[in-house]
Parts: sequence; C-alpha cells; structure tokens
Amino acid sequence: MASTAPTIAIDARELTASTGRYVERLIHYLQEIDQTHKYIILLNPGDFANWQPTNKNFKKVVCPYKEFTFDEQIALKDQLIQLQPDLVHFAMIQQPVLYKGKVVTTIHDLTTARFRNPSKNPAVFITKQQVYKWVIKRVAHKSNAIITPTEYVKEDIAKFARINSRKITVTYESADPILEKPEPLHKLENEDFIMFVGRPQPHKNLYRLIAAFNLLQQSKPGLKLVLAGKTDPTYIQVEQWVTDQAIKNVIFTGFVSEAQLKWLYLNCRAYIFPSLSEGFGLPGLEAMCHGAPVVSSNLTSLPEIYGDAALYFDPLDVDDMKTKILEVLNNSKLRDGLIEKGKNQIKKYSWQKMAEQTLKIYETVLEN
Repeated sequence: MASTAPTIAIDARELTASTGRYVERLIHYLQEIDQTHKYIILLNPGDFANWQPTNKNFKKVVCPYKEFTFDEQIALKDQLIQLQPDLVHFAMIQQPVLYKGKVVTTIHDLTTARFRNPSKNPAVFITKQQVYKWVIKRVAHKSNAIITPTEYVKEDIAKFARINSRKITVTYESADPILEKPEPLHKLENEDFIMFVGRPQPHKNLYRLIAAFNLLQQSKPGLKLVLAGKTDPTYIQVEQWVTDQAIKNVIFTGFVSEAQLKWLYLNCRAYIFPSLSEGFGLPGLEAMCHGAPVVSSNLTSLPEIYGDAALYFDPLDVDDMKTKILEVLNNSKLRDGLIEKGKNQIKKYSWQKMAEQTLKIYETVLEN
C-alpha cells in the first residue's frame, strides 16, 4: 500500500501585510516546484477569498487568530492539532509556543526585541517586548529548524537564544522589478531628489538622515529629500520635528502605489538607507533593480546583502552620511559604477532558489 504524502502547513496570516512578501513568494514558488507534498495554507479571513491555489496539492484554510493574542496561543494550537499536519512552517516568530508537532520557523531579525516604538505606551510596549524576547528564545529552542534571511541574523539568533548555529539555515530573499508602468508624482517632476521608502520606526534612523540632508543643502540648495511611506502617528511626529527645526525641502509623500514607487526609484539621484538594524534590507535591492545608486548604512546585514554595490556610511555619524551622499551626487563615475554594480548584485538573489532551499529543509525535518 502506497504511503500518504506528508502534509505541510504554512502560516500565511501576514500574506498581504507589509511583511508578507516573503511568505507570498515562498508559497508562489513552492506551487511551481513541489508536486509531491500536500500543503495547508493558513490565511486570515481578509485574504481568504483573494488567494487561490494554482497547485492541486495546496488547499487554504481560514485562520482568524491574530498575532500576539491568547487566541493564537490556544485556538491556533487547537486548530493545528485538528488539521494534523506532519510539519508546520511559521513564517514569523509569532506562534503557539505549546504546540508540540514538528516546526520550522523563519526568524527575520531581532529588531523588535531591541528597539522601542515611540507611538506605543512605553510601559505596555516594554512589557510586550520582554514577552517577545522570551517567545524568541522558546521558539528557537523548540523549532526543529530555523530559517534566517542572512548570515548576520543567523549568528545573531544563535547568540541571543544560545542555540547551535547548525540548527539555522540561511535562505536569501530577493527583489522583483515592479511591472507596472511608472506613474510620476507631479510635484517632483523635474526636481532633483534623494529618497527613502519605508516605515518610520526608530531603527530606520530618519532623524539623522534628515539632519544629514539639512547639512547637504548648504552645497545642494535645490535638492529634495523624499520620504515615502504610509502616514502613521510616528511619521506625523517626524513631520512635526521637521517643521519645528525649520528644515526645508523634505517631502512626505504618504502612501505611494507600486507605479509611483517605481517612478521614484527610476528618477531619484540616490536611494539612501540609514537603518541601524536590518535582517535583509529589501528596499535597497528594489532600488538597485530600477537603476538607483544606493548609499547605505554599514551596520548589521546590509554590507552582506549589498556587497560592493553600495557606498557605505556610519549611520550614527551625520557628517559621514552627508559626505557619502554628496560623493555620489557629485561624482558621476562613482554613481554610474554603483548603478552597474547594483544590476549585477541583484542577480545573486532568487525567490525560486529560496523556495527550493526551504523545501529541502522541510524534507530534512520530515525525515528525522
């Protein structure tokens, strides 16, 4: 009698969230490369109708339990026990810590464990942060295998959770070119600008970027700094600070569409990434995809991912940041060289390769 193919459940509750690109691409390519295993894709109710499997071995199940809730710890654990998968892949750290089945966990970075969110109540946030640190350590020990997006995060997790790094596998992520036709932001047409895109969390280091830009305006008075990202309480705080400091030429776009983001990448003088902590640094690779030269922080995973395709600065040194940005703006040979190196650098990364490596991890865990 033929044995039944193993069933793998993938927690895709964040499929369409800002952090969901990883799990969305993973499931996309697993459907192309794996005709053997059966898959259960756990989706939050808002994503259930819109996501449709393209492989007959994939089925979707509603999972209405939010991250960091008692429902996640109790009801999701019960749901998994009822589904009886042979393996569960949690694409993020959040999961039922008492679930006893075979587990693979992707840990993207330790940023949330190290930086505070100024828009949250400090006492509540610190308490939650301590719980989060405990969850990371618990998950790292109980998971059968751990996936990280970089060698930097691999070593960071091993030290933080005090586990053997051989338990951890690096699967590099990737960046896709935006396919939509570029749509200009009319107030920026015919303007010289540098840019950043993303959430304004403390580790993104936007205040120092703005301070460096302010210095830069002494020699580049017509230059604009574009900060692209959905308006939220933290962005409002940054905007108010810019007003209070009377810093000119800082443009807050609010939410931009993919077509508008593509136009920004294609037309900026440079993409600036001042972050203090990144697990992978996807925006810099996206910028390289569209021919933008990247000027980046030299901390954490960023030199590992960008290689020689970025010009690096000390993100704690505003003057160094200003100097490096100015070098790229003033030196066309350097700028053109970074653009060319960026196009070569992105060829090193592939979502399909990431999915193939992940499938091998599943198979190893299932065999043991």
